[in-house]
Amino acid sequence: MYRFLLTPRWWGINLFVVLAIPFCVFMGTWQLGRFEDRVQSHEQAEKAPDPSTRAAKPLDELLPVDKVTSGRPATATGTYADQFLVPGRELDDRKGFYVLNMLRTDSGKALPVVRGWLPGSATDARVPAAPKGEVTVVGDLQASENTHSAGVNARGGLPSGQVGMISAATLVNLVPYDVYDAWVTLPEAEAGGAGGAMKPVPAAAPEGSGLDLKAFQNLGYTGEWFVFAAFVLFMWFRLVRREAEAARDVALGLVPEEPGAGSQDAQEGPGTREGPESAAKGAPEDPSAPDYDVASTPVR
Repeated sequence: MYRFLLTPRWWGINLFVVLAIPFCVFMGTWQLGRFEDRVQSHEQAEKAPDPSTRAAKPLDELLPVDKVTSGRPATATGTYADQFLVPGRELDDRKGFYVLNMLRTDSGKALPVVRGWLPGSATDARVPAAPKGEVTVVGDLQASENTHSAGVNARGGLPSGQVGMISAATLVNLVPYDVYDAWVTLPEAEAGGAGGAMKPVPAAAPEGSGLDLKAFQNLGYTGEWFVFAAFVLFMWFRLVRREAEAARDVALGLVPEEPGAGSQDAQEGPGTREGPESAAKGAPEDPSAPDYDVASTPVR
């Protein structure tokens, strides 16, 4: 009864099922692993001390930025150079912008420093001037932003002197010197009142270290892949059952008559078929017949 499984058509179906189910299980397991990694990172971050409370270290000792060094206080010495505004940033549920200055270090590379946040639209008129001369900053280290970071404007078209993303890839095209692949945010207002009107920007948690929306998306994708695997297996059993039932009906002779059979008779209908009596009534009488009645023949 199941010999049909060896036909070329079913070979293709079976091959698809054999490849699809392990693939769905693998993808579901991978997504589940991603979710478990995020849960583990979140638990470790809660147990670890606040990075901002640890002792400050030179910038070069904390690079490259990862989940361990993100948020750690970093020190750098240099002079402030170019200044940029980063619009579209919120703080305490208020819209405003960051004040970003490039700190030229002795190595020749510049470190982006977020000196603070101001409410309203980005404008140079309200921005306090950066300190003059050589300064030493101590700020919380942050990784370069990307298109998925909160508040980033990747569409471009901003006025001169503004940037939508704090990243080395963006800033290196705006300044004539190298840029560190990191940035720092000052935890306190600048000394001397130069930045007293600005609010400090708190450091953000490193990406992938908390139970955010992406973590639960991984969990949802896990369920979807396992559902796909179950659906493929269900459809395969359903097709096999239908094919087996059809083969059994053929073996028992229970296959119904083909739709085309008898269609001609059905089209003619009962009123269009003539029996012997109707044929006799319509046919002319034969004078040589034994029951031919001469008297009933009309005279012409």
